[in-house]
Amino acid sequence: MTLVSSKDLLIKARKENFAIPAFNVNNIEMGIAIKEAIEECKSPVILQVSQGNIKYIGFRFAVDLVKMIAKNTDMPVVLHLDHGNSFEQNIRCIQEGFTSLMFDGSKLPFEENIKITSKIVEIAHICNIPVEAELGKVLATEDNFNQDDVNNYMTNPQEALEFVNKTNVDSLAVAIGNIHRMKDKEVKLNIDILKEISNLVDIPLVLHGSSGVMIDSIKEGIKYGLAKINIATELNIAFRDGISEYINQNPNDSDVRKALSLGKQRVKEKVIFYLKEFDTINKA
Repeated sequence: MTLVSSKDLLIKARKENFAIPAFNVNNIEMGIAIKEAIEECKSPVILQVSQGNIKYIGFRFAVDLVKMIAKNTDMPVVLHLDHGNSFEQNIRCIQEGFTSLMFDGSKLPFEENIKITSKIVEIAHICNIPVEAELGKVLATEDNFNQDDVNNYMTNPQEALEFVNKTNVDSLAVAIGNIHRMKDKEVKLNIDILKEISNLVDIPLVLHGSSGVMIDSIKEGIKYGLAKINIATELNIAFRDGISEYINQNPNDSDVRKALSLGKQRVKEKVIFYLKEFDTINKA
């Protein structure tokens, strides 16, 4: 199947109170695992090219990996840029056939974030490509922060309204207690702030750093506009644990494909879990 845009998928997800998971594709085994899972579940999926994977295997390989998966399945697949770090990178992704973009200006002053996002949106919309932006700041486990910092960086609902109106962005990633690269599910989202944002902003909302959020909290958030849920760390852990399990049980086996295969199976199981929890099954 050819790649599809994220726009209509996310609008439908928000309207019907389900969510589409967005997975980082870090290697071919994880890509195959996701492909097999969405085919079994008849589900759409967003496959992300992350900044980390661009550094790991290079932009060309990262993009071609997602395109290869899409070409070999009948399920809807979105090729999305995750945490796009510049105007230039987003424009390159338009040229490379991405069907969904993101510019992350959350570390910039509010007005500068608006300025750059608006410029990207204007060009992307000429090409019928939707754009995700981020407002507030989603901290990461490696940041030196406390709970007050998490609270202070949460998305301001009134700023969200102004930002969306001025940029015409298609979806908005929000900071509502979520934290990047958490390994345990410890976080509860601030649903009150999410409700305020959702009442003011009618576009699909996006949750980053979801691996550390309690699943019931995510499901509650889906009721209030969360339509795209990013999952990365938890797939990495599943892949690692599957490989470790095989090696521990078969220390003398030098065929690395067998270890990678168990890692792939664990990723597939995790993807199916999220497709079920987010009610994405049979939405293709």
